Formats: sequence, structure tokens, C-alpha cells
Amino acid sequence: MEQMQKLGYNVYLPLVKTLKQWSDRKKKVEVPLIASYIFVCVSENEYYDILNTPGAVAYVTFEGKAAAIPEKQINAMRAAVENNMEIELQTKQLQKGEKVKVIAGPLKGAEGEFVDTAHKRNFILNLNNVGFSLKIEVNAADVVKI
Repeated sequence: MEQMQKLGYNVYLPLVKTLKQWSDRKKKVEVPLIASYIFVCVSENEYYDILNTPGAVAYVTFEGKAAAIPEKQINAMRAAVENNMEIELQTKQLQKGEKVKVIAGPLKGAEGEFVDTAHKRNFILNLNNVGFSLKIEVNAADVVKI
């Protein structure tokens, strides 16, 4: 990252504080929000220059091209990190219409259809195994795709 900055590139490494446990002590340390990711703003002409920087491995791609992240999203992430907001990295990518099952909480075992995300950590489920539809918010950590 430092080498990219020295070369004049606009880079961002979101760091969050976390409590690490060693055998003899605990300590708060800064770690990357998303392990092994650095966000960089480059033009198409600079695309390969970044890959020649020591330590750079690859771009995250979508449909064969480097994934472009809107500046609004980077700014929102930056604001959340700088204001020490509680951030939970979610890797689940559910699509509308997918069948899901609740694996924890009071609705454990219920199956339904993923309808939409309502909040950062909640999903709305269409539970149809009771003969009609119920829209219920369920914590994202409590839902798996089936």
C-alpha cells in the first residue's frame, strides 16, 4: 500500500480495532476490515501498473473485468470505520427467490423464500410452510440457503 501511495495512487485500506488474545495477554490491534483487500482508484491506463507493485496479486473481478466500487460506497465504508461503528462483514449473497432455512433463534427450522434485505443485518423471509405468507425479519447470521 505504501508503495502505491508513493507512486501517487489513491488507495484505501480500511482498518478496524479488534481484541486479540495471546496465551499471556489480550491487546487491541488494528486489522484490515477485509483481509487481503486494498481499494485503489485507477484509470484503465494504470490498471496493469498496480499489478506490478510488489505484493499486489490480482483485482477482484466481475464478469472478467476489475470490479468497480462506486465512490459513495467507499465513502460510506470510510465513514463507518472512522466513526468506530460496529461493522460485521457478511459474505452471504442471497438472491431473491432462493429457498432458505432458519438455523437459529425462535424460528429455527422454518423454511421459506428469500424476499429482500431490509437492513444491514436482517432479511425478510416469505414463510410459506404455514399455508400463507408471513414477512418476518430474521438476523442474516441465522439464515442459510437450501
